[in-house]
Amino acid sequence: MKENNASQDAFYSKFKTQLETTMHFPSIYTYKFIVPNSTDASSRIKEIFDATGAVISARPSAKGTYSSITISVMMDSADDVIAKYRSVGSIDGVVML
Repeated sequence: MKENNASQDAFYSKFKTQLETTMHFPSIYTYKFIVPNSTDASSRIKEIFDATGAVISARPSAKGTYSSITISVMMDSADDVIAKYRSVGSIDGVVML
């Protein structure tokens, strides 16, 4: 997510409000990402969620160009959810769903 900081902050502020309105923390949160297989993005994402007890699954695309990564993990707050999104967002080529 290559946006300027102000628009990123506005997006995450609105997202935090939505999370706090619709979820009760602590709760299991499911992240979904699409990554190109030609990079180390998949392993970098797994490192971000290392030691969190996350259940991580990956599925290659039909042509094998991309992989879909699904991560389910217990999160303590909306801020924790957003912190992980910000960390993953710094990895080039990652599409966050």
